[in-house]
Amino acid sequence: MQEHPIHWETPGTSRVPFAVYTHQDSHKKELERFFYKKHWSYVGLEAEIPNPGDFKRTAIGERSVILTRSQDGQIHVVENVCAHRGMAFCRERHGNKKELVCPYHQWSYALDGKLQGVPFRRGVRQDGKVNGGMPADFDPKDHGLKSLKVATRSGVVFASFDHDVESLEDYMGPTILRYFDRLFNGRKLTILGYNRQRIPGNWKLMQENIKDPYHPGLLHTWFVTFGLWRADNKSELRMDEHHRHAAMISTRGTAGQATGDKAQVTQVSSFKESMQLNDPSFLDIVPEPWWQLAEQMPTAVMMTLFPSVIFQQQVNSVSTRHIQPDGHGAFDFVWTHFGFEDDTPEMTERRLRQSNLFGPAGFVSADDGEVIEFSQQAFESKPEHRMLVELGGRDVGETDHMVTETLIRGMYEYWRKVMED
Repeated sequence: MQEHPIHWETPGTSRVPFAVYTHQDSHKKELERFFYKKHWSYVGLEAEIPNPGDFKRTAIGERSVILTRSQDGQIHVVENVCAHRGMAFCRERHGNKKELVCPYHQWSYALDGKLQGVPFRRGVRQDGKVNGGMPADFDPKDHGLKSLKVATRSGVVFASFDHDVESLEDYMGPTILRYFDRLFNGRKLTILGYNRQRIPGNWKLMQENIKDPYHPGLLHTWFVTFGLWRADNKSELRMDEHHRHAAMISTRGTAGQATGDKAQVTQVSSFKESMQLNDPSFLDIVPEPWWQLAEQMPTAVMMTLFPSVIFQQQVNSVSTRHIQPDGHGAFDFVWTHFGFEDDTPEMTERRLRQSNLFGPAGFVSADDGEVIEFSQQAFESKPEHRMLVELGGRDVGETDHMVTETLIRGMYEYWRKVMED
């Protein structure tokens, strides 16, 4: 049944219809316009496939893809769909292979996706004659795996189904590229581990969550009590020119009770002045030289690269968060925690310890998964309603504070432009 067009209450984006999160037709259109055309999507880190033959199975939108390193060291991304009968043949998440083989009929492919073997291609000889075989004009060059356009920058790999997509650097834009290059500054990366979770909510809600500086000091007891992310921290919000990507930048203030005209920051139920750490080393924060950005030393930078990834620095913990939609009301969420090859053992231990703030059972992130689930439940029950994102006004623009929802308004300004074109 054809769904009704989504109705926006105002010309702007400060009141987002619940239908944006519930319409199946809209979801299919989003996949085509944001994940499969004119956009770059994150697929992984080069450190995940360091050796020839290494591969990683991942996803762009709802399509399964395989990130590989071929025998000549080149990086490729191919679709996980056999050219013969369409089977998603790769089931392992990671591994090392000399070739990719579909178990159904044993069609085999090189790691760059080229078809290299078809059983019984020339038929089977029996009783003096040849039975079957592929047609005489069958050409293996025409039947490889679908190969995606690939771009890498400082060890991070992106891919696109659209071979006419703009360059990765133009896609990010100079503002976001500045923060990307701060984190991925050319040092070799090392993989520390993964977390995976499935969140029963629309994929855009996670993009919103990391474009929302309003909630961290209210929802997250950890953030506000220990000063990691509070409204009184020195901060700024930055966007690319299309308002699709964003960076939230914060410098940790003094933990504990705020005083004077900032007292309202800790007069919230999530602030627990009596909360103490059994192990103080958990917040053994050591400033790193790469944090320096002009005159600043941010302790947290949260980048959202639309539509698929979040790049996170929270003090010494660094990670990527990959959004993989699965229907309009759910997405898989994959965290890749990493460090740098020249880290000391003590810094590696520190990064691992602080990563406990994040992931499915993280002291902070568990809160986000729960509120996204509860939000989606309400959207589904009342699809004719809308939400309000008017903190800081109704316009869209960069700020030097966190008391605003401008980044969410900006994302939906871009969303409307693309979806309503």
